[in-house]
Amino acid sequence: MLRQFCAYLMAVLLITAGCTATDNALEDGNAKVFRYNQAEGLSSLDPAFARNQANVWAITNLYSGLFELSPDMYPIPDMVDSWEVSEDGGTYTFNLKKGIRFHDSEVFEGGKGREVTAEDFEYSFKRLLDPATASTGAWIFNDKVKKNEAGDGFAENWVEATDKYTLVLRLEKPFGPFLEILTMPYTFAVPKEAVEKWGKDFRKHPVGTGPFQLKSWDEGNSLIMVKNPNYWKDDANGQQLPYLDAVMVSFIQDRNQELLTFQQGKLDFMSGVEANSIDLILDKDGAVKEEIKGKFVVQKVPYLNTEYIGFQLDPSVYKGANHPILNKDFRKAMNYAINREEMLKYLFNNLGTPGKGGIIPPAIKYFKENTVKGYTYDPAKAEELLKTAGYPGGKGLPTIKLNTTVQSKPMVEYLQKQWGAVGIPVEIEINQTATHQELIDNSRANFFRGSWLGDYPDAENYLAMFYSKYFSPAGPNKTHFNNSEFDKLYEKARYESEGFNRLDLYHKMDQIIMEEAPVIVLFYDEVVRLTQNNVTGLEPNPMNVLDLERASFVDGEVIQE
Repeated sequence: MLRQFCAYLMAVLLITAGCTATDNALEDGNAKVFRYNQAEGLSSLDPAFARNQANVWAITNLYSGLFELSPDMYPIPDMVDSWEVSEDGGTYTFNLKKGIRFHDSEVFEGGKGREVTAEDFEYSFKRLLDPATASTGAWIFNDKVKKNEAGDGFAENWVEATDKYTLVLRLEKPFGPFLEILTMPYTFAVPKEAVEKWGKDFRKHPVGTGPFQLKSWDEGNSLIMVKNPNYWKDDANGQQLPYLDAVMVSFIQDRNQELLTFQQGKLDFMSGVEANSIDLILDKDGAVKEEIKGKFVVQKVPYLNTEYIGFQLDPSVYKGANHPILNKDFRKAMNYAINREEMLKYLFNNLGTPGKGGIIPPAIKYFKENTVKGYTYDPAKAEELLKTAGYPGGKGLPTIKLNTTVQSKPMVEYLQKQWGAVGIPVEIEINQTATHQELIDNSRANFFRGSWLGDYPDAENYLAMFYSKYFSPAGPNKTHFNNSEFDKLYEKARYESEGFNRLDLYHKMDQIIMEEAPVIVLFYDEVVRLTQNNVTGLEPNPMNVLDLERASFVDGEVIQE
């Protein structure tokens, strides 16, 4: 298998780039080639469309930005040398590192990558907000950057390159976690020359500053990235990064087949295991199975994802004002009826943490366990609240329809039984993922299965789900929760620059969510990451980003058959 792969990769490299150090390493069998699979389809290598895991993983290794996240999820400088924030928190001034170059590309004079300047970031950021780009990332700046005097558009100088290495960003109002926003792949630098040459096809002709550069992308079959010979970072010993010679991505859609391929040693890394295969890796208590130990490395990593059930709280979607979903006591009863510990153990092999706190997952920075009081399993309390709501023993309740997808069928069937045990009749409706999302976004699902994966590692991102000015479909508030006290705290927290002050506000908001119960928090997710025993330098993180900058193989080992 190794020989076949190397022959294929060698042919691609020779056709596209001529003879390089990477070619020579492949030819003599010493190449360090990292292989991973992407079951989710890869749609674009353009940072303006870094909306899903497949795109983010590839883009993270092809591009860089002003900031990156540290292992403990704090923003640290990447292409920034230094920065300042004005006293009012509204103006950011960034001084760029000098000498960083884009990948070599035909779009530049002589085919040699030119130096990155502040104008590249000004161009890249304005491109995000250009309607012609239709970027899925426009939201990261839309409600934050400085508006024009009329208030109907953006100020001309909301982002401005004041000289070759100085970039100024102006906000309408202070936004506490703004540096976290600038770690997102949406904000990575792209060269104007490449975008203008390729137009919409820039999605498959990436030109970045990252540790790897694209060699080929056969959509749906394979993607090959090779070492950027001009990468600007060294390790602590002065050795140029990255250590790998190449990265090969396959696109096996069947997750069970992906696991088998990994077990056969044909992949070096795998993230996530299907529920019907988790028994092969973990026992019911969540421990790694004895027969697996030593064969490869298994990591259970906290993931910035909260799994929940949502209620649609917009009264206008109901025929009358007395629908049980609009009754807070009824929603609380549904919360107390669920045995989250049992559900996690028997359906997920304890992969995750029971959702007994608020909407903010424990993996988020600032999180303080037990500060926000959520719901425990208490069927007696559920029955008491049903009586208070006017439905003793469930008497008089209509059947509540729960919208979900086929992937969640075992879990929602478990929940259906739990609710039925206290007298709450629930009917399950299963739809395709796209249909399910459309129903939720357009308020046509009154009771629905949902999840929220953080876009950036700050609690504000989760609490935005409940801000009344962010109603779906334009915003993330899919429950149409509307609470004036919550809104006041949310607005105050957005403009608070001091992290400890924001922490107190975040906890207060999260407690309001638990008291008003627009959602049922089920569990805080974890992800299983599998790596072959010879892989090194691949650090897990709560965002589950695959950063291959420092990945390698122990003692220089190469891929085995």
